Amino acid sequence: MQTKIHQNSSELGRAAAVDAAAVLREAIAKQGKARIIAATGASQFSFLKELTALPGINWQQVEMFHLDEYVGLPVTHGASFRKYLLERFIRPTGLTNYHLIDGERDPVAVCRETGAALNAAPVDVAFVGIGENGHLAFNDPPADFTTEEPYLIVNLDVDCRRQQVGEGWFKDLAEVPQQAISMSIRQILKSRKIFCIVPDQRKAAAVKACLEGEITPTAPASILRTHPDVTVYLDKDSASLLDRQTMARAL
Repeated sequence: MQTKIHQNSSELGRAAAVDAAAVLREAIAKQGKARIIAATGASQFSFLKELTALPGINWQQVEMFHLDEYVGLPVTHGASFRKYLLERFIRPTGLTNYHLIDGERDPVAVCRETGAALNAAPVDVAFVGIGENGHLAFNDPPADFTTEEPYLIVNLDVDCRRQQVGEGWFKDLAEVPQQAISMSIRQILKSRKIFCIVPDQRKAAAVKACLEGEITPTAPASILRTHPDVTVYLDKDSASLLDRQTMARAL
């Protein structure tokens, strides 16, 4: 695992976007297309803004999947991840080949159909974050580290749901759905490369647990340390609790 620490979220987003663009251009040049997994949430604002503005990416050759969506939430709701991606990624790039998780349909069928499309070919790069409770996608602790199912129907814990209120996506806890469709841990790990983009002080404890603690389902994103090609992008706030050895190894 490679860790890169930047001054602030803007610099982090720009650096991650430049690196991501290079991966996409290389994949398109070598194989004619790039397959990606996109994350959502407040942590990805700067990264997606920077990535969609960079030149030289043939977005018509990019196929996109995303990590998760709430069960039962309409696409018109401000917290919908489909809405998020349409507004912040798909429309700005003109991307036409994308697979959005429809939380308004039968979730079992959505898991099956989207998973089959995802597993049709390897994924070149996954863009992910880390939740305040250490979650990876919506795999809250204790996460399932063993299932090979590409997508799961998961129950969201209270800490995860509180994070969504704290970020302003919902008015109160009662409004946050209790279930979501999430890409599984093992499916994320099948990606050739993983970029983990984590700004903000409120993520510092989770970052420390996942980068320095035990690799355990109670800190789901800690599993990223088992992958051969992961880059973690932090700002000074999210890296503020890391020990000196970790900081010294970071770029």
